[in-house]
Amino acid sequence: MSAGLARSLLAEVIGTFTLVFAGCGAIMVDAKTGALGHVGVAISFGLVIMVMIYAVGHISGAHFNPAVTFAFAASRHFPGVRVPLYWAAQLAGALLAALVLRGSLGNVARVGATLPSGSDAQSFLWEAVLSFFLLFVIMAAATDTRAVGEAAAIAIGATVGLDAMFGGPISGASMNPARSLGPALVSGDLHALWLYLVAPPLGAGIAAVVYQFVRGDAPAPAEIEAHDREAAAHEMQETA
Repeated sequence: MSAGLARSLLAEVIGTFTLVFAGCGAIMVDAKTGALGHVGVAISFGLVIMVMIYAVGHISGAHFNPAVTFAFAASRHFPGVRVPLYWAAQLAGALLAALVLRGSLGNVARVGATLPSGSDAQSFLWEAVLSFFLLFVIMAAATDTRAVGEAAAIAIGATVGLDAMFGGPISGASMNPARSLGPALVSGDLHALWLYLVAPPLGAGIAAVVYQFVRGDAPAPAEIEAHDREAAAHEMQETA
């Protein structure tokens, strides 16, 4: 493994840890104190995404979410061979954060686990749609050179906060399999976990395809191969 890839994976661990610690921590703190309220929790999720994109976006791409990694790979904006490594880093960060939260606050609010407020089918639909919104914005902000790159973190963080604000009371507004899996495993509540593992990648994948169409172009295979060769050559130079 190259030093560059190792740094990217560590950035993903740190970013996902921060997301789960701050976001799920906000849920737990509100359950204990009532100090934040639903809007405060939603804002916490949006803000932590925004600041961590600014912090490590230039290092790892700031995925922090297996659904994002899947969508980028499916749309050929990310090397497929790195997908399992990114997923492992994201899950490690989420699990570690959930363990720290449970160790420090106890099993409050199921460690911030996402649970449907209605039927599983209803939450599945909402998670897919919310994830579609999120990835549509991410594809625009992160992959389209016509977008204002400096504002990407603000746009993506605002989308997370918005989705959490109106979708949280219905499905929990996870949009992120790692964010749901970590607290579920640590709290021991695996109810409806499957839908939070399946619906976000589904919505994200559809969003990636739709945005490619709306944008009106797609990366040419030759351009992608050239980019991959350049990245591989750069990593070889770092390890030399």
